[in-house]
Amino acid sequence: MTTSPPRGRPRSFDREAALDAATRLFWERGYEATSIADLTEAMGIRAPSLYAAFGDKRALFEEVVAGYGRTYGAFGPRAFEEEPTVRAGIARLLRETAAEYTAPDHPHGCMIISAAANCTNEDVMARLRALRESNIADLEQRIAAAVASGEEPPEADPGTLARLTGAVIQGMSQQARDGAGRAELELVAAAAMRAWPPSA
Repeated sequence: MTTSPPRGRPRSFDREAALDAATRLFWERGYEATSIADLTEAMGIRAPSLYAAFGDKRALFEEVVAGYGRTYGAFGPRAFEEEPTVRAGIARLLRETAAEYTAPDHPHGCMIISAAANCTNEDVMARLRALRESNIADLEQRIAAAVASGEEPPEADPGTLARLTGAVIQGMSQQARDGAGRAELELVAAAAMRAWPPSA
């Protein structure tokens, strides 16, 4: 008597590699212009596997955003962890922004900024806007604490300097996508730091 072999589990795939492929696609095309068909092709999986592993496109994008912060975007938090002052941390953040946004091994610019281009999904827009505003609020709090401790002079305006930094980063993202090189953006970073008042 013969028996049928047990049914095997569905073929597995490299989840991290699939997520990275999705990240790069959203980064390059934006949320709105990226379809499920585009994602399955880039990720090397079929639509049922995508839905089973990640949920719908919106849920996949949420995971991509979180992963981006832990990987490609991790240079920002690291700058503040490793530099001795807030001013040095922001100067490094801007220098590394110039390097990361023009790196040849991934799409140029910032995925959090680029993914919002031409997006009509209100939830996605609100999510990305909240992330950008949270980053600016974090900068403002860091600068305010530095002023309060005497590390920065009283004339250093935390809100203005935080907004300036955010505006420069967002502008550098678009300019990198338009073809600006690392050296050009490093000059922009240096110019932005000259807007700060003399150190305390």
